[in-house]
Amino acid sequence: MKNKHLISIHDLSAAEVAEIFDVASKMKKSPAKYATALKGKTLGMIFEKSSTRTRVSFEVGMFQLGGHALFLSARDIQLGRGEPISDTAQVLSRYVDGIMARTFAHKTVTDLAEYGSVPVINGLTDLLHPCQGLTDYFTAFEHLGRLKGRKLAYIGDGNNMAHSLMYGGAKVGMHVAIATPKGYEPNPEVVELAKADHAKAKTTLTITNSIEEAVAGADVVETDVWASMGQEGEQEKRVKDFAGWQVDAAVMKKAKKGAIFMHCLPAHRGEEVAAAVCDGPQSVIYDEAENRLHVQKAVMYLLMGGRKRKH
Repeated sequence: MKNKHLISIHDLSAAEVAEIFDVASKMKKSPAKYATALKGKTLGMIFEKSSTRTRVSFEVGMFQLGGHALFLSARDIQLGRGEPISDTAQVLSRYVDGIMARTFAHKTVTDLAEYGSVPVINGLTDLLHPCQGLTDYFTAFEHLGRLKGRKLAYIGDGNNMAHSLMYGGAKVGMHVAIATPKGYEPNPEVVELAKADHAKAKTTLTITNSIEEAVAGADVVETDVWASMGQEGEQEKRVKDFAGWQVDAAVMKKAKKGAIFMHCLPAHRGEEVAAAVCDGPQSVIYDEAENRLHVQKAVMYLLMGGRKRKH
């Protein structure tokens, strides 16, 4: 990879995404071959937001590559007491070989990349979730084969998942449709950048308030929780605003025959998705969750493997 960091899928070329998928496939098939790939390397993991899949997959991934991961909650380090991010980035860069950050503000991750001297991986921000977006397309590739010309439909809140899926579709040659209730559309700046990516890739990006328009002909149907972490105070309002926006059997029937269902988890069965879909034969949510491990191992290997640190 020519990129030093993974901040956004928008920053990656189609070739770089293909390289990540290729390495992830090889690592998944033959993990023992990479058991010492990052031997002696250390990943500092900054968590402002709690997580199941992000923490476990990165920590296990570093162990399986022969390296070590350090869990650093905002309460455990000086960021929680107001230390400038520039200081944290420069100090950590003297200790570790890479930084993964799961934060609220997107600027926290971009500042870590700007001021640090080691690769930075965006584990999630309120704006983007690139590791999950890459994982979802990798999972689609495993189940569907060739992705070029296929379609992904996302139903729900125009959040960080919607944004990363918009970027990712253009890199793998898929058409993307994002359907949200009125008032919950994706960030306009992200839409503009994503549309440029899709124009370059000769794929389409559709932003709509119609579930039917989005899922028509879709090979992949995806959703996410209606209220993300930090939006708990809006839960009651969002439940009302998202009434009728559940991905249920009727929605899946509108998609292409053989379509798969994905959800980044945690899922609220009975809200954004019906249990019959989430736990049904079209669902690949657990393959998707597992693949966070393999895709992130590939990202860490490509960013941190053999990179000489400069101070």
